[in-house]
Amino acid sequence: MAFFTTSDDRRLFYSDTGAGTPLLCLAGLTRCSRDFSFLAPHVTDLRMITMDYRGRGQSDRDPDFMNYNIFRESHDVIELLDHLGVERVVVLGTSRGGLIAMALAASHPERLSAVILNDVGPVIEPVGIAKIMDYVGKQPASSTYDEAAKALQHGMAQHFPGVSLERWRQQAEIQYEQTETGLVLRYDPALRTALLDQAAAGAMPDMWMFFDALRDIPTGVIRGANSDVLGKNTLDEMHRRHPGLISADIPDRGHVPFLDEPQSLDLIRKVIGKL
Repeated sequence: MAFFTTSDDRRLFYSDTGAGTPLLCLAGLTRCSRDFSFLAPHVTDLRMITMDYRGRGQSDRDPDFMNYNIFRESHDVIELLDHLGVERVVVLGTSRGGLIAMALAASHPERLSAVILNDVGPVIEPVGIAKIMDYVGKQPASSTYDEAAKALQHGMAQHFPGVSLERWRQQAEIQYEQTETGLVLRYDPALRTALLDQAAAGAMPDMWMFFDALRDIPTGVIRGANSDVLGKNTLDEMHRRHPGLISADIPDRGHVPFLDEPQSLDLIRKVIGKL
């Protein structure tokens, strides 16, 4: 296991495997580097770098939960790249990771060789926000991975039809930690308080401004065809503002695709092929 220490003395987990074009994989809001385990076998020719944001996975929790924001997290990304001595990367950002990628395009475009956004854009659909706030910070009701797998399969059936119970069990192991008393979150529940307080303070910027900073950077968008987070109208506007943008709708996927789907892998390769 590898860790680095940030400028404000937080110990964050990262992984760095393989060789070739650096691919920095940034996970979703409540997720961690484990989320890219489905992708990993398909990118063995690349240098795959992942990290756990502060308060997630194996990284330190932050006693100041207001540091759970995309600006502090994007700064942590730059500090990781500096720690590794990596000048430029392709960023594959899932959900929250895509927002961080947009923030990096505005603050450190010289560090980005390309960006791939996994089911996220400058506008988060209200129904998607409501669904996120319905679960974030709440401990799972299931006490075992098998129970959680069944709950995920049932709850996700509308947006992820046909996904096997085995895959949902793998996903449950990614999302939750098994303890003697049951399953627990792999992130700091205070993340919920941070989101609520930031929303009340109007701290979320206009992400279109940050997306526009990607205009001169090769960019791709992976969208779950059943997504309730990235709307079709938003994706159309993203294409209008970024003429070089390429995108792919992934059938039978909602928020977010697993990234091992053939269409997802094809788009990732197309973006990297533009370098």
